Amino acid sequence: MEKIDARRVSLLFQSVANKFSEKKDELCEMDAKMGDGDLGLTMSKGYGALPKLIEENYDPEDIGKTLMKSGMKMSSIVPSTMGTLMSSGIIEGAKKLKGKNEIGKEEFADFLVGFADGIQKRGKCKLGDRTILDSVYPAAVASVAELSRDGASLVSVIRVAVTEAGKGVENTKNMTPVFGKAAVFTAKASGVADQGAIAGLYLLEGFQDFIDQ
Repeated sequence: MEKIDARRVSLLFQSVANKFSEKKDELCEMDAKMGDGDLGLTMSKGYGALPKLIEENYDPEDIGKTLMKSGMKMSSIVPSTMGTLMSSGIIEGAKKLKGKNEIGKEEFADFLVGFADGIQKRGKCKLGDRTILDSVYPAAVASVAELSRDGASLVSVIRVAVTEAGKGVENTKNMTPVFGKAAVFTAKASGVADQGAIAGLYLLEGFQDFIDQ
């Protein structure tokens, strides 16, 4: 797949919803050890609602407008910390797609950069704080770098993004939690990957499942 037209954007996010439905219990179990235990529910509920929101706000000539409206409504469906971060990521990513009626490799890389920026701004976090940013930011950087390679494609962009997100997840095993309840359980965090970063990886894997078709 080299292009995702406006009509198929809801299907792209349905693939993400399917991934979080599959991983819901796993994420909740991980989150219960160092958080509120609701991470899987938040991700599956938020992204589960997003495809319908995209259909309801569909604009065939402006994917950015469609996603911005959908992201705003998504925030009210999952009004938790992670839900707010996810909707903020969608909204900032949508700004990169303003006026676009299809998503190619450049547009997708731009979206990932915007998504990571949205999380960083809203969460006031930085790399190394042991958050979802530690997987999605390296993925965004890698996706942009891939564009300069001869033969780069939408498929190769998402593949390098997933690979770098996986490395980012692994790196969180050596990081000290800064935010939320996880900061209280620093000893438990040692050697264990951050559940938020893992959720970021699953988000990208959901995109990849669709793009690789």
